[in-house]
Amino acid sequence: MDVGSDLSTRLGAATPGLATGGLTLAVLAALVVVLVPALWLRLRVVVTLVHELGHALVGVASGRRFTGFVVRGDMSGHAVTVGPARGLGRVVTTWAGYPMPALVGLLMLWAATRGYAGALLFGTLLTLVVVLAFVRSAGTLLTVLAAGAGVGALWWWRNDETQAWVVLAAGLVLLVGAWRHLGALVGTGRRDPGSDAVVLGRLTGIPAVLWLVTFATTLAAATWGAARLLLDLA
Repeated sequence: MDVGSDLSTRLGAATPGLATGGLTLAVLAALVVVLVPALWLRLRVVVTLVHELGHALVGVASGRRFTGFVVRGDMSGHAVTVGPARGLGRVVTTWAGYPMPALVGLLMLWAATRGYAGALLFGTLLTLVVVLAFVRSAGTLLTVLAAGAGVGALWWWRNDETQAWVVLAAGLVLLVGAWRHLGALVGTGRRDPGSDAVVLGRLTGIPAVLWLVTFATTLAAATWGAARLLLDLA
């Protein structure tokens, strides 16, 4: 087997041929995951994982050092980056968590509708392998391993249409889940001294409620972009 050729094929653009009926099923599946309590309680940890890795990614990009992270099934978690206690790098690192699931969800929808679901899955798999070194709890390890196993299987046993639909549905889960996370923050975050909005308020002097507005604005922009992609597909 020509490994290089096989890898190139798996990473190449595909024409998934997404149909309107399948789109409806993907949207319904995503809504069921997010809105049915029994499912959401088990799967919301994926949104938390993307949230915490958003802190880590932006932290590293802004010159901070990522040392570890934890995610919990109750939507809580934390990522630790080392660097100056104040300044722009700390601010953008703290801000990045809540918008990141919606932005990643939008990227997933773009990849699914443009034929790059396979490449996105491969990039996700590499990311999960790298972050294993930064896991700081058994539950987090199980979450990352389970996510890696699912992504790896979906990527390796390539079926263009299946990959596209799964990536699209997962992107919708992240997008709608981001709104649920923000709703929980609005409900309790202004009273929690450790919430991202309150921490941003202490770092900048800008009221926490205005940081909540920036989160909501970013999520709204991502939702608008996702709607445009889905309407073009329909």
